[in-house]
Amino acid sequence: QVQLVESGGGLVQPGGSLRLSCVVSTSMFSIYTMAWYRQAPGKQRELVASITSGGTTNYADSVKGRSTISRDNAKNTVYLQMNMLKPEDTAVYYCNTPTGLFSSWGQGTQVTVSS
Repeated sequence: QVQLVESGGGLVQPGGSLRLSCVVSTSMFSIYTMAWYRQAPGKQRELVASITSGGTTNYADSVKGRSTISRDNAKNTVYLQMNMLKPEDTAVYYCNTPTGLFSSWGQGTQVTVSS
């Protein structure tokens, strides 16, 4: 069973930055389109960014221009660099494929933006 392990979250002031990481335990990592999601309290999980095997990226309007998704296939890792963070970015962040292919979601990493 594929495991997803997210890290890099924390408490940051508005305007700050964080780099999230997600290690995916599959030897086939390089062929998958990967995505970052977030879920704020009381809200549905939202897909915020994706990256194809070829490096094509897409972003939700809520993070576009402030975030960069990237991947390192040699490390089976997908990253989300988040800049100019806002209080509304506060959420638990998860990774998976855009279709939620990997059934066992990780624990996520908490991002809290507050002064």
